Amino acid sequence: MTSTRKPGPFGRTLCAMITPFTASGALDLDGAQRLAAHLVAEGCDGLVLNGTTGESPTTTDEEKARLITAVREAVGDRASLVAGVGTSDTRHTVELALAAGKAGADGVLVVTPYYSRPPQEAVAAHFLEVADASELPLMLYDIPGRTGTRIEPDTMIRLAGHPRIVAVKDCSYDFLGTLKVLERTELAYYAGCDEHVLALYAVGAAGCVSTVANAAPAHIAAVLAAYAAGDTARAAGLQLAVTPLTEAMMGAGLPGTVTAKALLARLGLPAGPVRAPLLPATPETADGLLARYEALPAL
Repeated sequence: MTSTRKPGPFGRTLCAMITPFTASGALDLDGAQRLAAHLVAEGCDGLVLNGTTGESPTTTDEEKARLITAVREAVGDRASLVAGVGTSDTRHTVELALAAGKAGADGVLVVTPYYSRPPQEAVAAHFLEVADASELPLMLYDIPGRTGTRIEPDTMIRLAGHPRIVAVKDCSYDFLGTLKVLERTELAYYAGCDEHVLALYAVGAAGCVSTVANAAPAHIAAVLAAYAAGDTARAAGLQLAVTPLTEAMMGAGLPGTVTAKALLARLGLPAGPVRAPLLPATPETADGLLARYEALPAL
């Protein structure tokens, strides 16, 4: 039986896209355009730019805006563009949200303020201030393992009342809390952890924001497409088949940015080096990533 769920506000298969750099470490806009076009051609109907996977802590505000404009030129209206604008400074986050809209983004991804560990009332106030200031819809990003503070389910439910807060990238690892919010709100949930793509989609999520999709976009898209078409056995099989690659990219102790860039380079796709403080993957790690990629089943 084919799914009749409403489409998500930003698509279904979103890639948390890396930011390509030249060999000298400069922003590679041509490479970004080529990579974005490739990802869309392989099944991604949304791209998240300037997120952590896109090395946002080390790119300037100007680079962030130029990246959005360049990728928009490359993909046109074939994919939604969600711009990461999260910082630990509410005022700066608002500035980035406004700039993202001018550069051509369709929405903004706003992470919980990190390091300062604000209480829930302050967390809510942060998101509401950005939502009030921006003309773009917001995707909240709940990733307490990185920020030190989660967006509690009751806070999510409260924030869902704002007309421009429409979605969540969920890296909470709190499935019960996620179910609670799904049951009580209209927020569109996107799995932010690649191992949860099918599980979250099966209980009503809109899709995923995948780091693994940098290297295997067609396989991630196929998981969700199979489930939506009612072929749950194929969806499960595909999710399991991509698990070794997911483990190698996301569970081996290296940031996904590092592993994604290493694998993309081996595949001949734009990537370039990572910026400090990150360090590149070793050749042995890159060899292992390529072996896991080559073991993926044909679609």
